[in-house]
Amino acid sequence: MARKVILDVDPGIDDAMALCMALFDPTLEVIAVTAAGGNCSPAQATLNVQTIIEQLDPPRLPRIGAASTPEAGLPVDGRHLHGADGLGETNFPVAERQHLHPSEKVICDQIRDAPEGSVTIVALGPLTNVARAFARDPDLHSLVGEVVMMGGTVAGPGNITPAAEFNVYCDPPSAQAVFRSRSTKSLVPLDVTNRIVLSYDLFNQLPEESTKVGRFLRTILPPAFRGYRQQFGLEGIHVHDTVALMSVVHPELFTTEEMAGDVETSGELTIGATVFDRRRVPAWRHNMEVVVDMQTDAVVDSIIRGINNAASRAG
Repeated sequence: MARKVILDVDPGIDDAMALCMALFDPTLEVIAVTAAGGNCSPAQATLNVQTIIEQLDPPRLPRIGAASTPEAGLPVDGRHLHGADGLGETNFPVAERQHLHPSEKVICDQIRDAPEGSVTIVALGPLTNVARAFARDPDLHSLVGEVVMMGGTVAGPGNITPAAEFNVYCDPPSAQAVFRSRSTKSLVPLDVTNRIVLSYDLFNQLPEESTKVGRFLRTILPPAFRGYRQQFGLEGIHVHDTVALMSVVHPELFTTEEMAGDVETSGELTIGATVFDRRRVPAWRHNMEVVVDMQTDAVVDSIIRGINNAASRAG
């Protein structure tokens, strides 16, 4: 039976790649795609979700949730890597849908409508929507099967400040609320996702442009490669969100450890940092599984295979 998932995303080229795979993966039933502000503004993120789904035209259309701004606003965005519109300024036409429900309402509704424990939230952006859903429905943490989060670091540096990873830094209070919630959680941090850099050889392994998935990815990926080269001097791209999705689809390729984690919400230099009690005798109680290792080559192979399988199913 396919695993029911809600994809909570802030697209973003990497999020778009993950959506390409998830929407056509036979092991997943994507019941909703909820937008969050992060790589781009909440309004643009909502439009990008609609654009991606329209371009790919999956056989089963998921519900869409509209993003809203975090309480303190968004301190940063990802335009330096993803372009002003989050999709490399590729200007896809889209029939914009009006009167969408807020993302947190869609999350609550979908979890309430499904059997208890059967829905996994795959949170690939800031945790604004998940925190708001838990606040909106205080019993939700016990009804959701698992929350899989891409974000944070354990021992490595951040990627937006010396201490903080982008997704957590965008909305530290929401991240802290989700970390401290009683839900079953797993975290895929930068320490692991940074190990994969997809080189230009990726274009030789993508589906042909005659397919929906191939045409879409061949349009949005070149701007990402340019962004990484200009910003970091890197001849390749990280795909943090896609790696996190792979931890859901192929958990056998990942190694996890139970940890006690929290989020700094007020430090002048450390706001948005993820902090783990790894002392010999920790005082904090374990509250999540954290990915600490993966079979890197096998994960890359699974990404390429997943993209090509999606193309064959999408046509």
